[in-house]
Amino acid sequence: MTDTPRHRVIAPRILYFGTPVALLSTLNEDGSPNLTPLSSAWALDDRLVLGLGMLGQGLENLRRTREAVVNLPSASLWPQVERLAPTTGRFPVPDEKSAMGYQHEPRKFERAGLTPLPSDTVSPPRVAECPLQLEAVLLAAHMATPTPECPSDFVIAELRVTRVHAHEHVTVPDTHHVDVTRWQPLLYVFRHYVGTGPGLGRNFRAET
Repeated sequence: MTDTPRHRVIAPRILYFGTPVALLSTLNEDGSPNLTPLSSAWALDDRLVLGLGMLGQGLENLRRTREAVVNLPSASLWPQVERLAPTTGRFPVPDEKSAMGYQHEPRKFERAGLTPLPSDTVSPPRVAECPLQLEAVLLAAHMATPTPECPSDFVIAELRVTRVHAHEHVTVPDTHHVDVTRWQPLLYVFRHYVGTGPGLGRNFRAET
């Protein structure tokens, strides 16, 4: 007889139980690019849903221009992502972010050692080093409903993807499919960066 695992109640505040890391490209008011690392994103068909902090420059830019690129880094790019983690494009830095150790950084691409590329359908640049780059436009954004335990300090944004770019080495030759044996996304698990292991199986709807 198999023993039932023991359970423990933990705080629900930091539920990064395994989500992809993304770099959100947006444009500042002066036309310079901003990069926002985020770890709350999911997709269905041509729709993306992002969770963005209300104090970040990325959300401000997205609301103003309604355009962005969601760049998906590979696991090997985690050092570049972490270089951006303690930075913000907001100036002056909001007191809440300053207390957490954030510093103003107007040159995000240079700070991370990443390369901007022109986009096809939106104004913000893509990140050349990211194997997947999703150009998108904002459809809606609303503030998350607060609870007594968790104040509403983030916004849920819905975007529509207008174009997808993929590095050739992560695609199946002569198809529009991503090769899951080559694409190794960067994941964020309880505030730690991890990669993916060998494939375990395929869904019955998989086309490759």
